[in-house]
Amino acid sequence: MLHKDFSQESVPHQVEKRKKEKIVTLEILDRFISVFGKNVYIQEAGDPESPVILFLHGASFTSQTWKEIGSLEFFAMHEYRPVALDLPSYGRSSRILGHRNEFLVEFLNSIGIAKTVIISPSMSGNYSLPFLVKYPDKLLGYVPVAPVGIQKYATQLRGLDVPTLALWGESDRIIPNSQADIFIQQMKNARKVILKNAGHACYMKATDEFHQQVLDFLKQIEMK
Repeated sequence: MLHKDFSQESVPHQVEKRKKEKIVTLEILDRFISVFGKNVYIQEAGDPESPVILFLHGASFTSQTWKEIGSLEFFAMHEYRPVALDLPSYGRSSRILGHRNEFLVEFLNSIGIAKTVIISPSMSGNYSLPFLVKYPDKLLGYVPVAPVGIQKYATQLRGLDVPTLALWGESDRIIPNSQADIFIQQMKNARKVILKNAGHACYMKATDEFHQQVLDFLKQIEMK
């Protein structure tokens, strides 16, 4: 009795499957982008064609924070393109005066990113909130992490339908987690998550849960 060997038939299918798989680089690259004629330092990973997640930072941190806690590697592994920047006058970025409200749109234009998700902790709310209210069409999603300036922009948030995940530490003593409710009350598509056993920089104490909450959020929204 002849036995047909199916192993060779499966080879073309396996090769084709490998061709279709995305090649994801976990190498973290760094470079400078010119914004308003000044150098802005970034670190990034992942497939350049993948949806972009833009990581801002608080006053005590820089782009290096997201590298050190594994955020760049984590999201690159899940087929996103994480980009972390040093805001003006922080880390390795130059000082840029008088352009705070327009900084992020100019940065995105300079780097060639049409739309993005923004992760915005603490001090970076000074940049992300004016961007959110003026350029909502450039946002695929917004993740405020206890940002400053919420009450200042509360009225302008009304009616915005940008998918929003407000993340707060349970023990935040700087920006009370009750302020997360402003996003819920004013925006059409916002929800909040309070991370237990974490303070203002909740991503430092509850890193794994922070990553998972953001990843779940990204999977739920339209990333195009």
